[in-house]
Amino acid sequence: MTSATRRPESPAATPRSASPEEGGIPAVPRLIATDLDGTLLRDDKTVSPRTVAALAAAEEAGIEVFFVTGRPARWMDVVSDHVHGHGLAICGNGAAVVDLHDGAGAHRFVKVRELARENALDTVRLLRQAAPGTVYAFEQTFGFHQEPDYPNLHRELPDTTVPAEELLRPDGPTAEQPLLKILAYHPTLDPDAFLTLARLAVGDRATVTRSSPSALLEISGPGVSKASTLALCCAERGISHDEVVAFGDMPNDVEMLTWAGRSYAMGNAHPDAVAAATGRTLANNDDGVAVVIEQFLSRLR
Repeated sequence: MTSATRRPESPAATPRSASPEEGGIPAVPRLIATDLDGTLLRDDKTVSPRTVAALAAAEEAGIEVFFVTGRPARWMDVVSDHVHGHGLAICGNGAAVVDLHDGAGAHRFVKVRELARENALDTVRLLRQAAPGTVYAFEQTFGFHQEPDYPNLHRELPDTTVPAEELLRPDGPTAEQPLLKILAYHPTLDPDAFLTLARLAVGDRATVTRSSPSALLEISGPGVSKASTLALCCAERGISHDEVVAFGDMPNDVEMLTWAGRSYAMGNAHPDAVAAATGRTLANNDDGVAVVIEQFLSRLR
């Protein structure tokens, strides 16, 4: 099962007034961090008009909004029209910070936290031993690659189809690009059982999580998560975790939900996300994120 992590360090920000029942946490956050799939997006992958309005109102009120997702940068077209002010997103479960200002297909990488190829090779080897039948795909800054037996799980064709060990060679065909994430798929294992097995097998060589309903794992560099990259971004802005509210629904959101001063699991959330969050809101199809943002903004009136 997924375990919560300790809060990454971030500097104390300028104190803000808080209502007594908040226990020292500001009544209105300085930053909203929201997952996309299963959280901000409805099941049809759209952002509802109510949610669009809530995000715009939050930014107008001076609250920063960060999209924090497992998606690669090239899949951020679903929210590129709703970036409003700063236009930054954390992609690949923390492996990259991306500027969305220039629209779909023109994203600029602001920060990259890559997975070293030595760690990636160890991870592939150990997971093949622990779970025979595992097949892999690989996310790079500007490329997607997969093994010949990897199923058609995504909405695109791979740039190359090649065995993992060949792709990950120091002089391999894509060695000039940073490796952001390994996708590991098993055709028969239970998703949560696969996650537990992989974490035990891989140890501290990489960070292993999941966000898919299938047995598809997402593997990043050691210590790389939505929470740790969000903490770095907040530190650059002088924002403490107590001034952040986060939303999520799956195991890859657990660390972020734990780190934020206030956090909300969606009505459709995985049990691990529910256990990690400080509160719960409505499901993604019922505009659960917008409901909470509207409640915060009502305190400013």
